[in-house]
Amino acid sequence: MATNNRFQQRAPQDFTRINSSIRAATVRLIDADGSQIGVRPIGEALAMARTRGLDLVEIAATATPPVCKILAYSKYKYEQEKKEREARKKQKAGLLKELRFRPNIGTHDLDVKVRQIEAFIDAHDKVRITVVFRGREMQHRDLGFKLLMSIQEKLAAKAAVEQAPMPDRNRLVMTLIPKPH
Repeated sequence: MATNNRFQQRAPQDFTRINSSIRAATVRLIDADGSQIGVRPIGEALAMARTRGLDLVEIAATATPPVCKILAYSKYKYEQEKKEREARKKQKAGLLKELRFRPNIGTHDLDVKVRQIEAFIDAHDKVRITVVFRGREMQHRDLGFKLLMSIQEKLAAKAAVEQAPMPDRNRLVMTLIPKPH
């Protein structure tokens, strides 16, 4: 049975040059312990790496001359992947929370929802506020605008408007983001 290559996940390509694939004539060499050896011809750098049983890895290809380090390539790859995993862990995807309202919401219910929005803003999340109209409520969109303006005023100290109230079929949508401190 033939497999379709379109649906297979491709591994990210690694463009790190090692050992004989380094093209520069001279390189700035760093020892395995991190000490600078200096600018050396590529042949001498490769010989130093071989005598120690390690690889010559190009760290900064765009530098002049390129920076190379003597180290175990497999360990270097492992450390790079570990750094990427840590960076992904700490990265937040900018979560978008959504709250829906009706134009004739009660004052207490509105206060509860505003406290929810404050909690989301304090957690550095974006908040999309949607006012949904049904039937004859569509004729009173001004009530929805007033509702969104009152929410905006209540949260003026903590949140900034990313997207002003905008009509979208049977709803009004506004997006709030946390204010930078």
